[in-house]
Amino acid sequence: MKAIIMAAGASTRTHPLTVNIPKPLLPVMNKPIIMHSLDALKAIESIDEVIIIVGFKKEMIMERLGDEYEGMKITYVVQEKPEGTAQAVMLAKEHITDNDSDSHPRFVIMNGDDLFFGIEECAKQICVQGKHVENLSSYGALIKEGEHLREIIEKPNMKEGLANTGLYVFESDFFDCLQVDKSPRGEFELPDAINEYCKKRSIAVVETDRWLPIGYPWDILNAHEGLMNNIKGNISADALIEERTTLKGEVIVGRGTIIKNGAYIEGPVIIGEDCTIGPNCYIRSGSCIGKGCKVGNSVEIKNTILFDNVSVGHLTYMGDSIVGNGTNIGAGTITANLKHDNTRCRSMVKGRLVDTGRRKLGAVLGEDVHTGINTSIYPGRKMWPGSSTRPGIIVDKDIE
Repeated sequence: MKAIIMAAGASTRTHPLTVNIPKPLLPVMNKPIIMHSLDALKAIESIDEVIIIVGFKKEMIMERLGDEYEGMKITYVVQEKPEGTAQAVMLAKEHITDNDSDSHPRFVIMNGDDLFFGIEECAKQICVQGKHVENLSSYGALIKEGEHLREIIEKPNMKEGLANTGLYVFESDFFDCLQVDKSPRGEFELPDAINEYCKKRSIAVVETDRWLPIGYPWDILNAHEGLMNNIKGNISADALIEERTTLKGEVIVGRGTIIKNGAYIEGPVIIGEDCTIGPNCYIRSGSCIGKGCKVGNSVEIKNTILFDNVSVGHLTYMGDSIVGNGTNIGAGTITANLKHDNTRCRSMVKGRLVDTGRRKLGAVLGEDVHTGINTSIYPGRKMWPGSSTRPGIIVDKDIE
């Protein structure tokens, strides 16, 4: 059995994190999103090959994954001119149908930038996966007839119902349905092809109670919050934990990391390899720190994600924030994460103010950002890769 992972798109809604990095490589719990998908596929013993559709920054994905992942062969197909998800799947046709003794082989299709659960149950039949949501206006709605799919309606004016997660299991006759017309937004859409498939095959709807889509930067915080409570503490034998430190709850510490005296770490927390933490700092629950990071004296980090090689200077507070690779946080930087009126935070995305759905949201910083000492950042503000602030600056709007 084979699987197709769609990972070709250049995500603009997740800027500034994906200006120079493909979204499937963004880390969740210090592991790229696409590796979580590969781990889920690995649990299905019959899957022996994964076809990854690549495009934007394809070399980064290919270099990161190589041509094999824990026994599963990886084949790359390049979508040179992305014109939709139906086109992407069609590019994989020869890898699904050739050299297979089964005249109608079954295969999995999944988005490369979401976190999926329950794939093993789906793989047993022709199906689409859905999750109940309270507002369908931002999703594709799965409309059932009995226990089977009748059609998919994109972004309907509907409240609660089953949202399309983007996980499918079909047989090779599905390729006959991929010759669809372009949608109003000028792309060949996979849901249109699935609606055609409904006319010839019975497609089961398999419901899941867990699905973590990554549509906006803050969704990475949502994903961590959905996963961190399941971690089990583990201190590497090659880590150095000095005598006067406090580790409470489930804490993971990678090899080569030093936790200095006075550090107070309140799990669940993940700290990667080769980090220097402290002295005299406070790392609060939900935080995830990548490899090669430095957290200085009198720093407080709360429910925050640091990518790799981030340096956080002394007297700093980072709350409910995401910080890209190689960023340097100057001493005394403060991220505000709660509005005075206690309403949900909003953030500008492609010229439109978007409700994040979060009561608490700090800053989102791309890679290689530098903040000057005593920088203050308003809730939900973003800084693009390579940008910087002068000392004492108040960041009250995005810096591109």
